Amino acid sequence: MHAFEWFIGLMLGAMLLSALARRLGVPYPTFLALGGIAIAFLPNSPNWTLEPDLALALFVAPVLLDAAFDTSTRDLRDNWFSVTMLVLAAVGITTVAVAVVAHWLMPAMPWAAAVTLGAIVAPPDAAAATAILRSVKLPYRTLKILEGESLLNDASALLIYRVAVGAALASSLKVNDVVPALAIALAGSLVAGYVFAKLSMLVTARITDAPTSIIMQFVGTFTVWIVAERLALSGILTIVVYAITMARSAPMSTAPRLRVPAYAVWETVVFLLNVMAFVLIGMQLRPIWENLENSVRHEYCIAAAAVLATVILTRIVWVMSYNSVMRLKIARFGFNPTRASQSRPSAKGGFLISWCGMRGIVTLAAAFALPERFPYRDLILLTAFGVVLGTLVIQGLTLRPLIAWLALDDGDPVGHEVGWARRAAFHAALEAIDGNTSAEAELLRREYRKMLDKAESNPDGLTSSELPADPLRRQAITAARRVLFEMRSSGEIGEDAFHRLEEEFDWAELSATET
Repeated sequence: MHAFEWFIGLMLGAMLLSALARRLGVPYPTFLALGGIAIAFLPNSPNWTLEPDLALALFVAPVLLDAAFDTSTRDLRDNWFSVTMLVLAAVGITTVAVAVVAHWLMPAMPWAAAVTLGAIVAPPDAAAATAILRSVKLPYRTLKILEGESLLNDASALLIYRVAVGAALASSLKVNDVVPALAIALAGSLVAGYVFAKLSMLVTARITDAPTSIIMQFVGTFTVWIVAERLALSGILTIVVYAITMARSAPMSTAPRLRVPAYAVWETVVFLLNVMAFVLIGMQLRPIWENLENSVRHEYCIAAAAVLATVILTRIVWVMSYNSVMRLKIARFGFNPTRASQSRPSAKGGFLISWCGMRGIVTLAAAFALPERFPYRDLILLTAFGVVLGTLVIQGLTLRPLIAWLALDDGDPVGHEVGWARRAAFHAALEAIDGNTSAEAELLRREYRKMLDKAESNPDGLTSSELPADPLRRQAITAARRVLFEMRSSGEIGEDAFHRLEEEFDWAELSATET
């Protein structure tokens, strides 16, 4: 009961911190991590530590699936080279730079352990990136590159991590044994994600009950992650492929009455998991700090600060170097985007990407997953925590002011696509009822023609998508709800009748809600 009471208190405190962060215009993960640190040192506070496998499955899998489900495969293709340079090159270079710095500061530290530390702190975290990037306004191309990076860089870093841990614990590790295993893991993850998605759609297509459908979505997500890990595949890569495959097929076969509540539940659960994850991140300082001997605390703190600086600076140097090369290439050979809405790389955009390197739950979970006898495990734990907290505070708190200072404007390409798609959709709607001479069809034609006129006069997509009669519908529904409440209050109708009519009015109001 004591733990449950603390959990309820933590959730309430986290909601208050999140509300304060939104009011101040700063990313809420930073406030939550700092709040977790404060809670960790309160008298009689719970000493909760991350269980690595549970942390990755519980906090990473659903958040990653939610982000991957919304990922545009078109934009990934358009920016595949930039994303690849971040997923592979940036992670690899950061791993090497951190390993060199760690070994220089701690000469007795084995190279395999130093590389392990580098792989742990190298990848920006999907949960941190998603939580922070959704709270700030970024140029579209920059956002797509960062989202693509956040989906895949954990996979590349954890593959390096597995090899380095094996090298540190084994007397010998042959390249001939490692490369085939990695290749099988990568290929197997791609195939497994696709197969799991097809099997999942076969099962969920038969479900017509919203609660059951939503529960099956979460069960499917956790099952895919667990099975992938048990098969020694990349859980991250498998979930990404699984989600993208589902996103391409599921919407056409899912009824709106199942999709609307599912989206609402997923949005709530992902937010709750982010809240719990970042509070737990802050709470890890206490057990990490208590396990350190007094004689090494100062030395380890200096090492952690040096690694934090290395992580931030290495990303800036790499991204800006790559950005400069791309701009020189464009200046010499011209800019030939695959579509007109694509913006060309800029120095400001490159610096913004270089500053978006927040670490999170994956980094800490990987550090805690190290065996107890792993060389310099305490140093790695403290450094991982320092990098996570440091990037959340330094980069997270300064991201919004940096965006405002850079004053980046890409002309809202999404708005133009919305405007174009809206016109095409209403043309199709009119064609679908063309020839129907009923009074109902004539009313719909009038509404859709009016809506089409609005859409064609606003090609930027900023016009409302509501139908002309929607304000009247909302006014009528409000009056109907008032009568319904009065009838329930007076006892004229019971709860069963009330809730059935309430659901009908909810759907009617949802269809007439202004966007």
